[in-house]
Amino acid sequence: MSIKNYIKKLIKKIPVGLSKNHQYDIDTRKIIQKTLLNDSNAIDIGCHEGEILDYFLKYAPCGQHYAFEPLPHLYKNLKSKYTKRAHLYPHALSNKEGTTTFQYVKSNPAYSGLKKRKYDRTTEEVIEITVDQTKLDEMIPDDIRIDLIKIDVEGGEYLVLSGSNRILIKDKPVLIFEHGKGGSDYYGVTPDMLFDLLESYHYNIYNLRSFLKDKRIIDRAEFIRQYEQEDHYYFVAN
Repeated sequence: MSIKNYIKKLIKKIPVGLSKNHQYDIDTRKIIQKTLLNDSNAIDIGCHEGEILDYFLKYAPCGQHYAFEPLPHLYKNLKSKYTKRAHLYPHALSNKEGTTTFQYVKSNPAYSGLKKRKYDRTTEEVIEITVDQTKLDEMIPDDIRIDLIKIDVEGGEYLVLSGSNRILIKDKPVLIFEHGKGGSDYYGVTPDMLFDLLESYHYNIYNLRSFLKDKRIIDRAEFIRQYEQEDHYYFVAN
């Protein structure tokens, strides 16, 4: 294990958030623990190294879990680690099917996505690769009830959700998703558009902390304000 990964593991064990991202990680784990039952089924979109999938397996050991990771080297690692424990697919999820270009940020793989965008560092090494894309509705059997979906796709969450119509209507799973400036705007998606889409599926939106504590719903104006002022970029819908 590298020193960097060792430090990351130590930080994850600290119960109090040291940063906004760390607090999001803590709250995400708590929401997964609160939502999933022993036999619940969950989907990890943008599985990366499997941190969230580990929580699915821990809190719902008898469930059917699905994970999507289009970066070939990460998918290979996931297959090695989770074979026979989860359903793994090397697809990018969208609202259409076929092949597409995908921006692999070699110097920071977590930034990779369908669209090239402005990154924190101007020195990021970006390689354009070709991957298969598909709709989530095409990948999950109709007889499987989905209880929770986590979406971390660097701005492409609107495409994922609009390709999940059947699942969202039939099962109405809890959604944990990222939506922030510097991501969704490169897809031509505004918070107003995402709010409309989730509202059409009869979802309410929450901050992660409020979902755990007082279930205070975020209305349209507040969702737009938090996006524009960059107060939050991770949300829950239910």
